[in-house]
Amino acid sequence: MTVTRFAPSPTGRLHVGNIRTALHNWLWARKQDGRFLLRIDDTDAERSEERFVEAIRADLAWLGLEPDGEVRQSQRFDLYEARFTELVAAGRLYPAYESAQELDLKRKIQLGRGLPPVYDRAALALNDADRAKLEGEGVRPHWRFRLDHDAPIEWDDLIRGAQRFDPATMSDPVVRRADGSWLYMLPSAIDDIDMGVTHVVRGEDHVSNTALQLQMFAAMGAPPPAFAHEALLIGAEGKLSKRLGSLGVDHFREAGIEPQAVRALLARIGTSDPVEPIAYAAPLVAGFDFARFGRAPARFDEGELAQVNARILHQLAYESVADRLPKGMGAVEWEAVRPNLSTVADAAEWWQVIEGPIAATPAAEDADYLRIAARVAGEIDWAGDPWHALTSALKAETGRKGRTLFLPLRRALTGLDHGPDMAALLPLIGRERASARLGAMARN
Repeated sequence: MTVTRFAPSPTGRLHVGNIRTALHNWLWARKQDGRFLLRIDDTDAERSEERFVEAIRADLAWLGLEPDGEVRQSQRFDLYEARFTELVAAGRLYPAYESAQELDLKRKIQLGRGLPPVYDRAALALNDADRAKLEGEGVRPHWRFRLDHDAPIEWDDLIRGAQRFDPATMSDPVVRRADGSWLYMLPSAIDDIDMGVTHVVRGEDHVSNTALQLQMFAAMGAPPPAFAHEALLIGAEGKLSKRLGSLGVDHFREAGIEPQAVRALLARIGTSDPVEPIAYAAPLVAGFDFARFGRAPARFDEGELAQVNARILHQLAYESVADRLPKGMGAVEWEAVRPNLSTVADAAEWWQVIEGPIAATPAAEDADYLRIAARVAGEIDWAGDPWHALTSALKAETGRKGRTLFLPLRRALTGLDHGPDMAALLPLIGRERASARLGAMARN
């Protein structure tokens, strides 16, 4: 069974890049009839907060990305300890005693000599007596994973294709701090094994981490997942943007963006498929394919999101928005005004147009015309199609046509020059309100 996972750290709110990663893992799992798991990476006790855990769950729920299971790294320390002990015994983890200042000096010396700043493995030259002396002086070791330099690290990335790294050009990664706390890479690999993760979908900034983790999987005798590294998001201005780190579900909700619009845009940007206003998940799931992803950065444009949002909104059924509409607004009114909305909140403006009162200032030359319109509005049959009955009668009586026939009526009845189809809107305004508005405009 295909198993994917989304593994955020609860040190802040999800941003648009996180959301895209979660969505793509969810889409792939659903397409393969697999499982999508949420893993809370809360090993950093000082920075992790429960309020962010709750926010992550709420954001995924709003987006419709319900996980099939959840685990928390803070509850898995016994598993990490057991694997740690095994890897130490196998010689794949070793203690190192350099301070941050000493490591920084080493890097500067290497760079000054034109060499890559790769850890020199000095800690491997220490014997038991050396280590005992350092620890006797109160120096506590951090722990590094010893890379195997005998063969290149290779894998076939689902997006980037064939990948190759020379481990001799890479530093042995630190996997555990001197205080005993864990860094990201080893616990993540342990969890992927234990959770049966088959596919890891994440940003291309993790490519070098993947190379290191592949050796960790091998050291633990486990087959690695398949990896798909996506191009990073860039802003509308065409470069990496700090603003992308602040755009999250709260921002989208406050802007009136529907979760379906977020899904539709983020599912397609960065791929060869066009962004379309797809309101339902099934077509997005069916069309999701790593082969369609490109290597170029994926451009996230809030203007494009707003356009997708409006087009999706025009498809939504009354039942899906009823709890957010003005009191008294029903399905008929929603369907009448829906084509003119950019957000659900805009419906309140059109409800005001229907219910009144409205503010309108007619042109002086239209006063007599509106006086006639007020009379005709009281005479026509409102049971069928009152708008066409009204305009047909006025055309016959006044000789007006085109804009001079329709626009003064729209302005008098709605206070606006544009809006929903009047054939749909006028029955909702009704005979009494329509006649009163036309009469008032004629008197002005």
